[in-house]
Amino acid sequence: MGKNKLKKFAEMATYDHVFQADYSDLKEQPFSLKGNWNKDFFKNDNPIVLELGCGKGEYTVGLGELFPDKNFIGIDIKGARMHRGATDSKNKGMTNVAFVRTRIELITNFFEENEVDEIWLTFSDPQMKRVNKRLSSTRFMKLYLRIMKPGGIVHLKTDSNFLHTYTEAMVKENKLPVLVNETDLYGSGYDDEILSIQTHYESKWIAHGLNIKYLKYQLEPRDEWIEPEIDIDYDSYHSAGRGVVKEREARTQSNAQK
Repeated sequence: MGKNKLKKFAEMATYDHVFQADYSDLKEQPFSLKGNWNKDFFKNDNPIVLELGCGKGEYTVGLGELFPDKNFIGIDIKGARMHRGATDSKNKGMTNVAFVRTRIELITNFFEENEVDEIWLTFSDPQMKRVNKRLSSTRFMKLYLRIMKPGGIVHLKTDSNFLHTYTEAMVKENKLPVLVNETDLYGSGYDDEILSIQTHYESKWIAHGLNIKYLKYQLEPRDEWIEPEIDIDYDSYHSAGRGVVKEREARTQSNAQK
């Protein structure tokens, strides 16, 4: 592990709003804030909102600034990435933001039944070959239901046509109420406060001509969850700088040849 990562881990270990626990820790004793986030940490009764796979935590911090009457918790296994959002929120003196370093599969160890109001999935890995790894798969819907309040809301914001199409089909197959479904969030005329928040990579993807998709739906219990049987074309680029640039160049060359 590089010295820079070790330095970031050491710094975050001193932050009062950053928590981490792996499976072995949770086997030894339950996570102390489970069921007690409002009472013991945030010291209020405001709604709790999770950002799963929060990466650098930019969106968690942005949401916390935009909605001071809600509590936001960013969750990711990549602690070195999380350092940015954790440090920014600390330096800004934010009291409605926290971070948890763990695997999302362990989420029910950190939150009690009916403790979470909303979940954000922001630019998650589409996991095109592994459905059970997709954060919007029925596997994860079952996990989310164990911690969310009735009628809890899930937000999906993504550059991936694959992930949006899959999630759209999953929602339709399981008859979940759709509140918003935009395939070109910034070009559709959709008006919402969330448009003011853009991560670094989101801005790059927009600059490269990629549409941002946004799907907002309610999560409701189901006796049986149905995985959609649908063929979806894989995304033809990687969600990172060079792959996006190559895809844009390929489109430009193709258009020039027509």
